[in-house]
Amino acid sequence: MKLYYAPGACSLAPHIALREAGLSFDLERVDLRSHRTAGGRDYLAINPKGSVPAIELPGSRNVVLTEAQVILQYVADLVPDRALIPAWGTFARYQAAEWLAFLSTELHAQFGLLWKSGTPRNVESGQRGKIADRLLYLGDVLGARGYLMGEQFSVCDAYLFVMLQWCGRFGIDLALWPNVDDYETKLAERPAIQAAMAAEGLGARRHYRNIA
Repeated sequence: MKLYYAPGACSLAPHIALREAGLSFDLERVDLRSHRTAGGRDYLAINPKGSVPAIELPGSRNVVLTEAQVILQYVADLVPDRALIPAWGTFARYQAAEWLAFLSTELHAQFGLLWKSGTPRNVESGQRGKIADRLLYLGDVLGARGYLMGEQFSVCDAYLFVMLQWCGRFGIDLALWPNVDDYETKLAERPAIQAAMAAEGLGARRHYRNIA
């Protein structure tokens, strides 16, 4: 299994999940500007969408899965004993899918224009306001539980962790939402998260180079 990633991009979430799952995998870095992999391959031939993450499934160079929220579920389902996501057919699984959809559409998507140079200041301000609204909601949720799904870490938390790092990149101070700030600090202490960040060369948390 091989994960194609760019340092600090949303591909960090499945990277964390793979380490939490204890699975064996390879990493290959992608230059999102040139669309070349570290091994010299044309990334568009691997994933025509041109974005990360993409995961090459075991035993095949032709079967590739994309989209962070889908890859997170795939990885979690490979190791059901790790309880990284509830089992299919349970109501809790739909709740996990609800969280992944929320994070993808209501938080992840709001950062898109912040990564792009030349975004008008009023547009950027509007995006920051939307992010703040979502963080306020998340702060209320996290005030009543340890993790997004309750008291058990899940791949949903891996996904949210990445976006909380982006907040640092754009000067969004998590201290304004103490429950979110405490949650991020707790997640940052997990060995799998520390290992994933070190492997991507990210250094101290909340310090990201431009990955757009």
